[in-house]
Amino acid sequence: MTRRRLEFGDGPSMITGGCLCGAVRYESRAEPITARLCWCRFCQYIAAGNAAVSVCFLTAHIKIAGETRDYESVADSGNRMHRRFCLACGVHLFSEAESRPHLIFVRGGTLDDPSMIRPAATIWTIKAPPWACIDTSLPTFEGQPPVA
Repeated sequence: MTRRRLEFGDGPSMITGGCLCGAVRYESRAEPITARLCWCRFCQYIAAGNAAVSVCFLTAHIKIAGETRDYESVADSGNRMHRRFCLACGVHLFSEAESRPHLIFVRGGTLDDPSMIRPAATIWTIKAPPWACIDTSLPTFEGQPPVA
């Protein structure tokens, strides 16, 4: 998989992103763990009816600047989730499960260069509407995939 990054000096590549208005910015020098498309009902709301693209990082590797609002919910998986949005423009940026505090999911559309990721799987396909376009070249899961 080819990844394009913004380079900062002699250090490792930087992954950056933020919300629509620029009030919230984030960065990571670490590679993402994975990326996936999610068709759960919460993600359909977030992605305006489509699957949400989520990019998973270790929480310790993400630096966030700016203020977000937290929306707590219980996901279809049963996990208590914290979904964070920009206070100014309302763009959804991050999701974190209380059961996995070491992981943070960044919404793929908020990356400065969304072409640098390629989803590795599609999850919660059982919740997808009949018209959904599901990439059959990717592994698919009707629900939450097993922990790797």
